[in-house]
Amino acid sequence: MPGGGELMADELLRVDGLDAGYGPVQVLRGLGFTVDEGEIVVILGANGAGKTTTLRAVSGMLPASGSVRFKGQEVLGRRPDQLCSLGMAHVPQGRGTITDLTVDENLRLGAYTRKDHAEISADVASWYDTFPRLGERRDQAAGSMSGGEQQMLAIARALMSRPTLLLLDEPSLGLAPLVTKELFARIADINRERGTAVLVVEQNANLALSVAARGYVLETGQILTSGTAEELQNDDAVRQAYLGR
Repeated sequence: MPGGGELMADELLRVDGLDAGYGPVQVLRGLGFTVDEGEIVVILGANGAGKTTTLRAVSGMLPASGSVRFKGQEVLGRRPDQLCSLGMAHVPQGRGTITDLTVDENLRLGAYTRKDHAEISADVASWYDTFPRLGERRDQAAGSMSGGEQQMLAIARALMSRPTLLLLDEPSLGLAPLVTKELFARIADINRERGTAVLVVEQNANLALSVAARGYVLETGQILTSGTAEELQNDDAVRQAYLGR
């Protein structure tokens, strides 16, 4: 687990001593981790370990104490919209698409912090190329689409703000295995082609580690172990607990 100190040259996000919870219930206890520029990092853990709470605290959705440094500056306590303007986007668990709006309207809403209207339209067209099914359903209400299509829309909408860091909370939740595999392939493509860093919380450890550079295992609000994706895949305790082998 990383300690305190100055932001390293390639570090995009550094979390130190993060405490957070709900009312009297403390969930996170001195949490610390980093995400480098252009890197995919996965946080693994059982239900109740504090994975979702971690993303909520980092993205400003939940009060917390400690330190969250993003692009070299302390951002703990800032509102989610302020963090979005700085380049952090969060796709919460349950997708959060606006069901009554069309696909196209949802995407354009994701660019609410931007003023470059011509480039916004170009980005919408680009996401239709990345997720062809969204292009086919551009005039369809988001709530009428399948779960997998809504998850793709939620990710594309978050990326409309052109973030440098994308937070993904259980993107595979409720999706069929083939849809999940396609979704993670697109996430890997986006990371490789656009350089967007990704911090993903995920139950499907095998798939998440297949696209990640590094990972952390969370247990009762603390980092139990960490390492490269390959190291975690070869760790006997991690394999038995999370990889089913």
